[in-house]
Amino acid sequence: MDSKDLYAIYQQHPVITTDSRECPEGSIFIALKGESFDGNQFAAQALDKGCAVAIVDDEQVYNNYTGDKQMILVADTLQTYKDMAREHRRRFDIPVIGITGTNGKTTTKELVRAVLAERYDEMATEGNFNNDVGVPKTLFRLSVMHEIAVIEMGASHPGDIKTLAETAEPTCGLITNVGKAHLQGFGSLEGVIRTKGELYDNLATRPGSVIFVNADNEYLMGILPQGVKTECYTRDENKQDARVYGQIIACDPFLRLRWRENDGDWHEVKTHLIGSYNIDNVLAAATVGLHFGITPEQICHAIENYTPSNNRSQLTDTEHNHLIVDAYNANPTSMAAALDNFSLMEVSPKMAILGEMRELGDSSREEHMRVVEKLKACPFDEVWLVGKEFQDIECPYRKFDDVEQVKAAITESRPEGHYILIKGSNGTRLFQLPELL
Repeated sequence: MDSKDLYAIYQQHPVITTDSRECPEGSIFIALKGESFDGNQFAAQALDKGCAVAIVDDEQVYNNYTGDKQMILVADTLQTYKDMAREHRRRFDIPVIGITGTNGKTTTKELVRAVLAERYDEMATEGNFNNDVGVPKTLFRLSVMHEIAVIEMGASHPGDIKTLAETAEPTCGLITNVGKAHLQGFGSLEGVIRTKGELYDNLATRPGSVIFVNADNEYLMGILPQGVKTECYTRDENKQDARVYGQIIACDPFLRLRWRENDGDWHEVKTHLIGSYNIDNVLAAATVGLHFGITPEQICHAIENYTPSNNRSQLTDTEHNHLIVDAYNANPTSMAAALDNFSLMEVSPKMAILGEMRELGDSSREEHMRVVEKLKACPFDEVWLVGKEFQDIECPYRKFDDVEQVKAAITESRPEGHYILIKGSNGTRLFQLPELL
């Protein structure tokens, strides 16, 4: 069967599950494979639990099935899932905005979503469903009620964005930035730039597409394709051709800024975002909003009412301390930005609990040494470093093997009255610390 035939089956059974523990009556089970599981082994069980159809790519499982429900054999279930999702997406003639980037893509996606919701019935990526399983899952949420969609796209290897863009077929695109992340998969910063640029490559094949771009980012400006409409945002008042221009007013600790469209009136915004670097994310959302007819007043209202979640630059006051929690992810670029921002905050005493940065490959030791060197110039009263990558780097800071050791140290002598930055890769599990602090 080709994707159109399989999609016809979906139209008869319009619920898809990839988890054999959740099998709604009459649904379609797609047997995906992961590092530690093979959905093919649970296909028959899914049918017994209520699924009407199971799609597998294991010929032996297919041949051994003796039940009376429909089992379909395909060459690759993941590719089939993506192909069916693309068929579903094509049923909706609406703008689809693809967003990727090394840092800030989730915050930008949420800001864009909030801005668009001022006028449209929007649909956007939930949580971290931004990979080759999450993007199809998101696309299948599209319904006739939706007028616009915002799709986040993550990548850890070359070709990832190409595949996701081919699935989502965006009409507009935004790359927040490019930086040193997942170097183990990309090999180099140049590899990161090429992979993120695959979104631009896809848009260049689609007539009428639009790229929203930070005019201050030389990497992104350098890979813009010819012949595609671009709308720029900037912090440089000398860039007269940008649609949106913005300036930071203060970070005390929340970001306050003002922005204007071309030579229009200034609009001041008080955000709930921690970090001066978030101005680029706000300006991106404003640019997208203006393109889709959102008024400046509506844009300001949406941004002022957006509150971050999911351990991304959250400021949390506990009984004992003030926490800046950014423990969802970390790479050299985002770590440097977080340290710079925390250094500029006029508060005291300051404490930083930093987890190691994962997936940096051969560059890992060098990048962790750079963090330590940067810390030496930061006005912090106390620093705790967590993870094996920090262990053999000579420095005056307290070191811990893992989060469990940190928990024990907090229990023994909890900091009181501190402003504490918690930053690290998700795998270090520093997100467990706020409840103890």
